[in-house]
Amino acid sequence: MSSLASQLSAVAENLNQVAPASAISAFNKSIADLEASFDTEYSTIKVGDTMPGFSLSNALDKEITSESLLAKGPILITFYRGEWCPYCNLALHSLQKHIDDFQAKGVTLIAISPELPNQSLTTTEKMSLKFEVLSDVGNKFAKQLGILWKQPESLRPIFGDFGLDLEARNGDDSFELPIPTTLLVDKEGIVRNIYVEPDYRKRLEPSTALEWVNSM
Repeated sequence: MSSLASQLSAVAENLNQVAPASAISAFNKSIADLEASFDTEYSTIKVGDTMPGFSLSNALDKEITSESLLAKGPILITFYRGEWCPYCNLALHSLQKHIDDFQAKGVTLIAISPELPNQSLTTTEKMSLKFEVLSDVGNKFAKQLGILWKQPESLRPIFGDFGLDLEARNGDDSFELPIPTTLLVDKEGIVRNIYVEPDYRKRLEPSTALEWVNSM
């Protein structure tokens, strides 16, 4: 079975071949600019911090709280940009393949995006996901964790050219997205491990997340 990294690389290579060069250049610049500013301008949640509590709607518009999830044990949270993002879909699919391994360790897996619940339902159904997909409408929780990215306005028309209407999908016109992040939180609500990657073409391998769990 190929690694998630190799699958993500293949998607990036394919996009480079089929998308307009101007779009690829703009995407690459936005990633480079975020990477350059990340260490100095972002203050993300750290290992050892207590995770802020949350109450977010699932794909069926039912409120799910962090308190209720932690009552069952540790949780592995992964933030993704949206159902429209092929890198995110690969990452979610890869986690789904290992759902039994996480559950066997007593870990609850959840995914969070800024998309509205009806979009989360689409993601859940399309990918046959067996874990909760929650809606952080307005990116309020992502902002609390310090992982919110205000995309450059230069990307807005490019998203339009690709037929992506983030305002309709997310319910706001902020053009903000979470930086792809995965964190393992123990049953006391303490962050035990975290992976934050400004380059959204890279994601945490599920095998690494399982190593986190085994070491907890």
